[in-house]
Amino acid sequence: MKLNFLKHSWQKRLFKFVLIPVVVILILAIPVNRYWSPILASKVKDVVLSSSDSLYVADFSDAELHILQGKIILYNITLKPDTAVYNKKKRLHLAPNTLFELSVKRLVINHAHPFSLYFQKKLNIGQIILNEPKLKVTYQLNHTKDTVVKDHRTAWQRISKSLKSIHVGSILLNDVNLNYEDYSGNKVAISKLKELSLSANDLLIDSATQTDKSRLLYCKDIVTELNNYTGETPSGLYSYKIKHLKLSTLTSQLNIEGLALQPVKPGEFFGKTQKDRLGLLADSVQLNNFDYLNYHKYRTISASSLKMAGGKITAFTNPGKKKDTITDQVKSFPNMQLRKLSLDLRIDTVNLHRFDVVYNEFNDKSQKTGTVEFDNTSATVLNLTNNPSAVAKNNITTINIVSYFMNRGRLDAQFKFTLNDDNAPFSYKGSLGPMDLTKLNPATMPLAMVKMTSGKVKKFSFDIDANSKVFKGKIDFLYNDLKVVLLKPDTANDRLRRKTIISIFANLFVIKHNNPDDKGKLTSSYVVFKRPKDFAFWKTVWKTLLTGIKPCIGLDEKTQKATKDRIDEHNKNKAERLKNKAERQKRKAEKKKLMDAGKF
Repeated sequence: MKLNFLKHSWQKRLFKFVLIPVVVILILAIPVNRYWSPILASKVKDVVLSSSDSLYVADFSDAELHILQGKIILYNITLKPDTAVYNKKKRLHLAPNTLFELSVKRLVINHAHPFSLYFQKKLNIGQIILNEPKLKVTYQLNHTKDTVVKDHRTAWQRISKSLKSIHVGSILLNDVNLNYEDYSGNKVAISKLKELSLSANDLLIDSATQTDKSRLLYCKDIVTELNNYTGETPSGLYSYKIKHLKLSTLTSQLNIEGLALQPVKPGEFFGKTQKDRLGLLADSVQLNNFDYLNYHKYRTISASSLKMAGGKITAFTNPGKKKDTITDQVKSFPNMQLRKLSLDLRIDTVNLHRFDVVYNEFNDKSQKTGTVEFDNTSATVLNLTNNPSAVAKNNITTINIVSYFMNRGRLDAQFKFTLNDDNAPFSYKGSLGPMDLTKLNPATMPLAMVKMTSGKVKKFSFDIDANSKVFKGKIDFLYNDLKVVLLKPDTANDRLRRKTIISIFANLFVIKHNNPDDKGKLTSSYVVFKRPKDFAFWKTVWKTLLTGIKPCIGLDEKTQKATKDRIDEHNKNKAERLKNKAERQKRKAEKKKLMDAGKF
């Protein structure tokens, strides 16, 4: 039949060389699609099985292959570990620490190239999208370092018989439902994450990338983002929250916004534990050069630096600790706590900026809580580690602090902790700049039952060497116009009441109002404080400083003894006067009684 609509030669050529092939392709698309589906299924299963050394099995119920669009849709995909293979590897000490289980109802593959897969043995995919996948991750610490395996082949070497290369431009997992089970501790820790997204870019497995250490899991970059994550610790004493988290393996950087670790209410907290109550808030946290792969495999944290900005750290000593059940609180020393961490930690530098640190302690005598504040604190921590090889090279952790004590006087301090000594040695030194002594009353009134009515700090400096048993060092306290009021508890009115006579006595005869005195003599203090077994770290640090301050203000041991004797004598005289007064009143009452009876 003659085709009348083809009037021109160029139209004939167009029909012959363009339209006819397109029509043929359209006609063949349906059987080709059916032909490619089982081939695709076989390839995917083979690749997963070979690249995982038979540990994982992949499957899906159906596939749609659209040749012209380069699009593949897989339905009901599952990726499951073969438990028999896993248990066998475990017996041989070759099992990985982490197992994955994935199920996705619908997976879309865009820009796939099936002809290159079939003819060139190259799996080339532009994009893979998994919407609302369910991912279960199980962690168990089977080993703490890479085990010696019989198969030293790379992933590319394992698949090279079936494929020459695998390349995926991007992999997107949106709205992931993640269930994470950690069996590494004494009790299984279960975390359930929502609002989680994962993306992997430029996945390439070939002969060139098989040894490329700049890639993680053969990807150029893997980005994890998590929003509004909340949970609680296994003990139920703390809840935690993360507003936003982002991890990039390309930059090796972990960023967190809105980190909060909050304890339950004091009554509930102290009713369940003898431990001190701690809290942490941080606006931003940044971990640089974070070795995510080692953390993922072995729970080790290794990074060049950690930066935290804008936050608050709180500590409240447990007011209900029972002395007869308390073990040695040397475990509260930072160097001892670092040694007992369940994870391997190695961070070269930690920087804290704009933090407020608040310490609270309840005093049984005053029945009040005292508060010590360090405001707008910045700190640099060097060599924060418990890694044995790192400690062998450098066994000192140094902390340099700049803060504002009670939001007034500038405090510069340095702590140095020895990391590998059972006696927990450390040192601390520093100086406090000018400030008004009355600003100390929130601490001194409840904790020492002393109210500062006047006084100016010129300089306060300390240099202490310490260990788990004894704190020794020198303290200088330079001040002017110091006057105090001594207090006693008034439980009936829930307040502290002034000890009038003793306060006058203290200001007149005991307290040094100036140091150096009017003659220019400076009184320094050399303190030796033996730590009681039940004293925790910060309490001992504070009590040592307080012990050193007393001689500087005139309360040395000799003066304190003389003061006690004079106070005892005063109390004895007062008791004698009260006794005499009572006897006079008794005689007076008897005389009045006789007079009323007309017998006097």
